[in-house]
Amino acid sequence: MALTQEFFAGDTVKVARSLLGKYLVRRYGEVVLAARITETEAYIGRMDKACHAYQYRKTERTKVLFAPPGTVYVYLIYGMHCCLNLVTEPEGEPAAVLIRAVEPRYGLNEIAKNRFGRDAEELTTYQRKNFLNGPGKLCAGLKIDRSLNALPFGSPELEVCGRLSEAGLPDCSADKQKLEIQVSKRIGIDYAEEAVDFPWRFTIAPKA
Repeated sequence: MALTQEFFAGDTVKVARSLLGKYLVRRYGEVVLAARITETEAYIGRMDKACHAYQYRKTERTKVLFAPPGTVYVYLIYGMHCCLNLVTEPEGEPAAVLIRAVEPRYGLNEIAKNRFGRDAEELTTYQRKNFLNGPGKLCAGLKIDRSLNALPFGSPELEVCGRLSEAGLPDCSADKQKLEIQVSKRIGIDYAEEAVDFPWRFTIAPKA
């Protein structure tokens, strides 16, 4: 069972932090892929100059941010890379969490083929290190594109679960350890004036 819609209706910063350690489950055709969320960023339109809907700016692009919580918001950067966001807070309040990085947990070979066109065992050391550690990279690996923009909460094509078993997949025992979370400033938003300093980026600390 996926996370509830009420989970996404909460405070965006808290949701961004709480999403760490949860799982994205992507389905298309007969394919099922899953990845653990390891990095997120919060964006809140009412007061955040880094948010596309700052001061409730509604356009054809940003109208999805006003949708019900849990709605999928996918946009392009540099005209070529997709970024996955999950809408938060009550409907009409533009806010979302950007999923910045994930770790593969199910369907590794298919994810590797989507990302690099080869099986996982054929990946180079560089490719393994830079597999899904960025918003465009994870979208490529999980085959997330603009066709999923505005996908409603509860759609089987993309859901977020607390445990893989909730999606009918085997749980990963290595993920049961307590999370150590790093908090920092968001990146790539130099234009956002005072919002540059908001500590709204959350990352699972790498294991020692």
